[in-house]
Amino acid sequence: MLYFSAKMIKDNLKSVKSRIKSAAVKAGRNPDEIILVCVTKSRDLSLIEEAFEAGITDIGENRVQEALTKYGQITKPLKWHLVGHLQRNKAKDAARIFDIIHSVDSVLLADKINKECNILNKNIEVLVQLNVAEEDAKFGMGAEELRPFLKEVSIFEHIKIMGLMMIAPLVSDPESARPYFRKMKEIFESLKKENLPKIEMQYLSMGMSGDFEVAIEEGANMVRIGTAIFEG
Repeated sequence: MLYFSAKMIKDNLKSVKSRIKSAAVKAGRNPDEIILVCVTKSRDLSLIEEAFEAGITDIGENRVQEALTKYGQITKPLKWHLVGHLQRNKAKDAARIFDIIHSVDSVLLADKINKECNILNKNIEVLVQLNVAEEDAKFGMGAEELRPFLKEVSIFEHIKIMGLMMIAPLVSDPESARPYFRKMKEIFESLKKENLPKIEMQYLSMGMSGDFEVAIEEGANMVRIGTAIFEG
């Protein structure tokens, strides 16, 4: 079974990378600029190690508690991404184990992460989560809240705003998500041009297993993929 799982992951990852390349080329972009974050929530340690052996360098976890149980047992040189919602009472652990947090959506949360990083004498990269579709069930701030937020958090010494993140609406046809990806790209590029102090628009994290090709066509340079790698 382990051999089968390893082969499955290798084959699936090859397919995903091929699809990433095709989407990038279609949009006239360099495929090498797309960062693949392998989402490993609910996956066994053995499968995560197989993903590493197949070429994965970045892994994403949705829950801090689950990540904690894996963190001490995985010795591979991976970059750890928190891609799920972060509660303030989990910020201490998140600041300790993650290299980048995708889901910062309030000044209070940013402040808490900054304070925990101060204690740890650590700097951490964060992305701002937007809810451009204005879905009640999803986390993330509205686009109109973004600039006041950035102004406030730019004074924090231990967090570095590195870009934006979104979760598109769950739709049967990925094309239906295209307008939301396009809007995110517009916001991203607008902030780049403003050249705000201590704010670096480097990463645009959007696109998952069901819609990452459309996200890449619209400008994503970081995609979060789990199912397409571990299940195919």
